[in-house]
Amino acid sequence: MGLLEFSKLPINTLVGADWKTFKQITGGRTIDPAYKGKYRLTKAVCRLLSTLTPLQESRYQKLLADKPLEHDPVFILGHWRSGTTFMHNVFSCDKHFGYNTTYQTVFPHLMMWGQPFFKKNMSWLMPDKRPTDNMELAVDLPQEEEFALANMMPYTYYNFWFLPKYTQEYADKYLLFEDISAEELKIFEETFTKLIKISLWNTNGTQFLSKNPPHTGRVKELVKMFPNAKFIYLMRNPYTVFESTRSFFTNTIQPLKLQDISNEEIQANILSVYAKLYHKYEADKHLIPEGNLVEVRFEDYEKNAFDMTQDIYRKLFLPGFEEARPAIEAYVNKKKGYKKNKYQYKPETVELVEKHWSFALEQWDYHL
Repeated sequence: MGLLEFSKLPINTLVGADWKTFKQITGGRTIDPAYKGKYRLTKAVCRLLSTLTPLQESRYQKLLADKPLEHDPVFILGHWRSGTTFMHNVFSCDKHFGYNTTYQTVFPHLMMWGQPFFKKNMSWLMPDKRPTDNMELAVDLPQEEEFALANMMPYTYYNFWFLPKYTQEYADKYLLFEDISAEELKIFEETFTKLIKISLWNTNGTQFLSKNPPHTGRVKELVKMFPNAKFIYLMRNPYTVFESTRSFFTNTIQPLKLQDISNEEIQANILSVYAKLYHKYEADKHLIPEGNLVEVRFEDYEKNAFDMTQDIYRKLFLPGFEEARPAIEAYVNKKKGYKKNKYQYKPETVELVEKHWSFALEQWDYHL
């Protein structure tokens, strides 16, 4: 157990942003009175740590900037709480994959310089389990890359954690890439490519393994960037996804937000963003070349993760399964006793999901 409780963090994850990104994200935005102290402390730490950013940039330019990627990435897609973390952890047992780490999500500019010192302190302070679902937390474990991207540029959906009043604006622009400018898109491409190269360098991988729910709405751009990328799309019971996402977002946003938002507003945003993300993926998935996409029900994967992982390797022509077999098998067996949160669907939950997400219930044949 770390020294700090997640719910009582005196700063938020923007401490790891570069100074330009911090100013662009928060500039012109209202910081509510209750969070001005957190904002000022986060700003001060960010300003201090940003002085170290040129040290990494110099090493990156020297070692990685001109180095081409050996393979296009593998993307694990799906709405939040659809089982993407579990699948990410299973696949990351294969050491040919590289990935973004938990440490990197907070300090993407302190990877190639100063990492041992800052990582040790982060490990000492952070809790060892996620407060929302008891999944393990550790500085070197695989993590979704959107938080890291949010500290590297202002053009990401995860700005909503800090400034939730603008959730729908961020969703339309940076989750779905609607009305995003050509210059913003260019910066996204360059920043994401940099993150991938640093991640591979850090984890000694040769192929980037991505688990990032926001990428579910970016298939068109990802295929453009990486024409031979592989995609795995997870669907999970929408009733469970709604309850789990509402709990996850309501708890996670508390130590991160710099603006007030009601539980009712959070719920409305979840209902809206799920629909937007679902339809954008369905509209764009035909752009993925034949043979490069596998779609999976999480309930099926959870029951038989080892065999289905092997099958996904086969369908996507991924290398390395036999070498990774012992590690994958050991991880899956270890997780068989994992106790998940159980959800009792209240009548209002059933009503909301069936009213707003009936398309998902029908397509994937989910029912009570």
